[in-house]
Amino acid sequence: MSGNTENKMVKEKQPSSDSNDQASVNENDTLSVGPANDGAGQQDTRADETPEENIQEDADQSVEKLMQKIEVLKKLANEHKDNALRARADLENMRKRTIRDIENAHKYALKKFVDELLPVLDSLELGISASNTAEDIESLKEGMDLTCKKFASTLEKFGVKVIDPQGEKFNPELHEAVSMQEQEGMAPGTVISVMQKGYELNGRLVRPAMVMVAK
Repeated sequence: MSGNTENKMVKEKQPSSDSNDQASVNENDTLSVGPANDGAGQQDTRADETPEENIQEDADQSVEKLMQKIEVLKKLANEHKDNALRARADLENMRKRTIRDIENAHKYALKKFVDELLPVLDSLELGISASNTAEDIESLKEGMDLTCKKFASTLEKFGVKVIDPQGEKFNPELHEAVSMQEQEGMAPGTVISVMQKGYELNGRLVRPAMVMVAK
């Protein structure tokens, strides 16, 4: 009887031992799971935060580069503005200088011509003064001839050419017939007398010669 009773007691104690072991296993599992889950959460958080920091850093660098480019462009814009203002000022000065040169050309275009004519005028005045007391008419005439030649030479310097068609064939482009008359020994259409000389300026007719033409 006592032996059977002890066996029963041993059998009844074994399930309690198994349940304690199971409980300890469950507790160990619970303890081991908790810290594992916390470590994974921290790793996920770092993984989430690293791209954001990289994005922020990239954005800061991009902004800095853009600011540098803006400064460079501002500098170039200022240089172009200065060049444009300088070019505009140069054009304005050139325009004013051109207007002034044109005005001076209109005012003083004949200055050289006048300078050449003044000696001729001086000779004429001297001839007039000499004629008042001159006793030798021939010398006075010679002086007047020299003055006329000097005057013609001055005109030639400026492209003025004398038209003196005495004995030439009548040219309606250069001559103007005042009258026509018969003249022995002269072919019809020949200039027999020049009443007034004509003049050309650089090939352009200034005044036609007034002539008498043979019939």
